[in-house]
Amino acid sequence: MPIKDNETKGRRRAVTDAIALASDHGAIDLRAQLREHVTARGLEAVDLGTHGPDSVDYPDFAAALAKSIQEGRAARGILLCGTGIGASIAINRYPFIRAALVHDVTGARLCREHNDANVLVLGGRTTGPEVARQCVDAFLDVGFEGGRHVRRVEKLGAMPAV
Repeated sequence: MPIKDNETKGRRRAVTDAIALASDHGAIDLRAQLREHVTARGLEAVDLGTHGPDSVDYPDFAAALAKSIQEGRAARGILLCGTGIGASIAINRYPFIRAALVHDVTGARLCREHNDANVLVLGGRTTGPEVARQCVDAFLDVGFEGGRHVRRVEKLGAMPAV
């Protein structure tokens, strides 16, 4: 099923249906399961690592995932770390990224409907495989509602005044 993303100010339109996946050492197993799930859905999975158990820094993998979306190599991304918290903070530093740390399918659905999230963040140590697959399905299947949410989403990509 092709991914259809709206072009948003500051973000290139994806030229692929690929989904980028990245994680630190705390979520290697769950990332591998989700990579298989994404490919079973007929989508290309761009696996950005890490590929071993050695400790690595999640901001580096968040940067690689953000770059893959910015360059159009992936339409959306799935980012994981042990809890998802650090990865979520790291990836949301990029103004063209709208990442949502979710813990259930409702959060995954609403992050697409209301926030046009382009990155799903999950915790490898806090989210079970079945719930994670359900979250990925909602993230990939649900579209952005638009309407009253457009104004808010546009503000998310702008540098806030302090």
